[in-house]
Amino acid sequence: MDYTQIISEIREKTLYITINRAQKLNALNKEVLTELADAIAFAKNSDEVLAVLITGAGEKAFVAGADISEFQNYTLEEAKELARTGHQTVFDAIENCSKPVLAVINGFALGGGLELALACHIRIASENAKLGLPEVTLGLIPGYGGTQRLTQLIGKGRALEMIATADMISAEKAAAIGLVNEVVPQANLLDKADEILNKIKQRAPLAIASAIKAVNAATKDGVNGFEVEIEEFANCFQTADFKEGVEAFLQKRKAVFIGK
Repeated sequence: MDYTQIISEIREKTLYITINRAQKLNALNKEVLTELADAIAFAKNSDEVLAVLITGAGEKAFVAGADISEFQNYTLEEAKELARTGHQTVFDAIENCSKPVLAVINGFALGGGLELALACHIRIASENAKLGLPEVTLGLIPGYGGTQRLTQLIGKGRALEMIATADMISAEKAAAIGLVNEVVPQANLLDKADEILNKIKQRAPLAIASAIKAVNAATKDGVNGFEVEIEEFANCFQTADFKEGVEAFLQKRKAVFIGK
């Protein structure tokens, strides 16, 4: 697929995805969502990719929300389909991706932009970043998982306060309440992201995939996360990487994992 709204490139087994609509503060539209869905599906199925990094073009915004002008005249059924398709092909696909996905929040992360970051496994933010879910100012609520994932991350009280007031919070406050993992100067943002991902990429890929699946199970209704953990733990014993990891530990050398 040829992309016009995002930039996608692989460097050192990381798929770098940049939402490239700086003039619109990288707002999400249908084209962006379609291209993101394609890029995430590629990352999941590609042996070339061990990790994914998502950011926005420029220094002002990660993603400053959805492009509301596209959706303002939707019917009830069209609105449901918009949310459902976005959930399945982009936001849930990111959360359930077997490769770690890191959001690099380089400015405003509002509405659908914050929901995109929430779907990622790890979030780091620049010092100038502002985060919020302002949908109620438009007579809406978050429709891409914001009510659920924000609550899981920071708790019901704080999540309702952010959603109901529509207030933006600083990167520092976001870190203090567990919404982002790290806050760094904007000039150091990509270096910090690469540092985290390079560390992850040295670990056993199948074990990382199992860990993502087990951690996600902790917040899924009707799923016994402990049982998922037991199954994934046992599955790791059948991998060549487990044997390599144990041998490397006993031989006091660095393990070389092959993802098998």
